[in-house]
Amino acid sequence: MTSSKRMWMVRAQRGGKLFDEFKSRSIVTIGWAAMGNMAPLRSREDFARAVERHYPDSTPGKVAMSASQAFRFVREFKAGDRVLTYNPEGRVYLVGTLQGEYEFVPGLGEIGNNARRVSWDGEVSRDLLSVGARNSLGAISTLFQVPAEAATEIEGLLSRRAASDTPSPLAPEEEVAQVDELLKDIQEKAFEFIKDRVTKLAWDEMQDLVAGLLRAMGYKTRVSPSGSDRGKDIVASPDGFGFESPRIVVEVKHRTGSSMGSHEIRSFLGGRHKDDKGLYVSTGGFSKEARYEADRANIPLALMDLDDLVKAILDHYEAMDAESQRLVPLRKIYWPT
Repeated sequence: MTSSKRMWMVRAQRGGKLFDEFKSRSIVTIGWAAMGNMAPLRSREDFARAVERHYPDSTPGKVAMSASQAFRFVREFKAGDRVLTYNPEGRVYLVGTLQGEYEFVPGLGEIGNNARRVSWDGEVSRDLLSVGARNSLGAISTLFQVPAEAATEIEGLLSRRAASDTPSPLAPEEEVAQVDELLKDIQEKAFEFIKDRVTKLAWDEMQDLVAGLLRAMGYKTRVSPSGSDRGKDIVASPDGFGFESPRIVVEVKHRTGSSMGSHEIRSFLGGRHKDDKGLYVSTGGFSKEARYEADRANIPLALMDLDDLVKAILDHYEAMDAESQRLVPLRKIYWPT
């Protein structure tokens, strides 16, 4: 079964505060009360200008997000579209059909005056949804279009409920398997977002980040000043001066999309002492020839590309100092196991 109608999520404020109002009044509403009647606004640009005018303290990102959501509610929602809202206390989604066009309804009080009428059909328990569907409904936006797969699943559960044929929740082992797959997907996305953040650093910030990583690994570092560094950007050692072994000489190249070749590796190796250890960091990666050159180097030499760098940051992040963490601010999340 596939759903041919679009389905929209409209949140009933934080914690489902307005869920009962939405249900009893057969309505969904959004905020931005200061903008008044939005009916005269036509384009996204109109909505953006209205947000800027009525909420002058909003950041450009907040303006864009608010304008986009208000535009959707007023202009993209159509009569006949499906809509749902969520009650986190009861863990149920209320599902219905939009009736008519956008309305500005004065006097609705705290639920807001920007409204759409809804004919509610029934409720679907979140516990009956697949992990993938639950994940797609977990966006923090006030409103968004529900992915087609999740919409189809919700419609199927709603029709079965109407036929008094309520399905059983997922078996525990099946749910665990789906949660594990979802975690892998989130981890992969998070890894790519962290890489995006790292690539936006300036060259000197990248050098400081690598030095901070080495300090988190137990070394003391000496960072070369800007200018000619004679083939080294950082020296890491137990004493910080390079007198005690191991003395690690580090070169940092921050050029995404431009891999290091064998010539750069040979140039780096040419200035090393026999007791040195080498670390070459390149956010642009390394050519096959460069890796071959490193393998046959006359001193121990490790190559670190962007993936390697981010993996090392994740392994040692909590031990990194505050200055280094500020370069790539990360937030810990907890996940059920």
